[in-house]
Amino acid sequence: MSGHSKWSTIKRKKGALDAKRGKIFTRLGREITIAAREGGGNPEANTRLRLAIAKAKASNMPKENIERAIARGAGGGDDGVVMEEITYEGYGPHGVAILIDVLTDNRNRTLSAVRTCFNRANGNMAEAGAVSWQFDRKGYIEIKAEGVDPDELLLAAADAGADDVQAGEEVHTVYTAREALAAVESKLSEAGYTITDSGFSWLPKNEMELPVDEAVSVMSLIEKLEELDDVQGVSSSLTITDEIAKAMETA
Repeated sequence: MSGHSKWSTIKRKKGALDAKRGKIFTRLGREITIAAREGGGNPEANTRLRLAIAKAKASNMPKENIERAIARGAGGGDDGVVMEEITYEGYGPHGVAILIDVLTDNRNRTLSAVRTCFNRANGNMAEAGAVSWQFDRKGYIEIKAEGVDPDELLLAAADAGADDVQAGEEVHTVYTAREALAAVESKLSEAGYTITDSGFSWLPKNEMELPVDEAVSVMSLIEKLEELDDVQGVSSSLTITDEIAKAMETA
């Protein structure tokens, strides 16, 4: 389960690609909107919305933007935009399985952009279900690692109902069942742990190991996909070793 944590660390070290391109507020706003549309505009009664708002606040998203996104999702907006949540599936270079979560108001535009990325990387898109069976949908909670004993966190997380903990240098990642995310996050927060991020991710049931140069070509495709405006997240079956992480930090 180390891939998600290591890729998050790589992106932070490379300077938060979304923030540099001015796209992070757009993505966060869409996430808030879709959460409010599905579960209502009250974050106390809508776990997904509460998590999205917390993530937006952590990224210093203006209060007005957050409120506007909630209103749009709850039916109070007047822009008439209808967002769809879609997961595209495909295989990158060297047969690595890839899932792409998107929020879009134009699925044809988004599909074309995603397909172009795959084609340019010598990958190919797949039919729905052809790739997703290789992954489990999990909740994740990133805990600031400074001053935190991984063994103590493991015990606290297990008591809170988590499935696993992956220790890291900057953050420790707690994994949960989808339905347990909010409860585990709440208990860890009450226990005094500093939560830096949380959400849902696709975790591969079996990871695939590649030489560094081949792995970098896969990671380059993932970066290109994540740069697309409509893409919320990308998951893959690639094993990210320390050598691959180091190569990507300077790529």
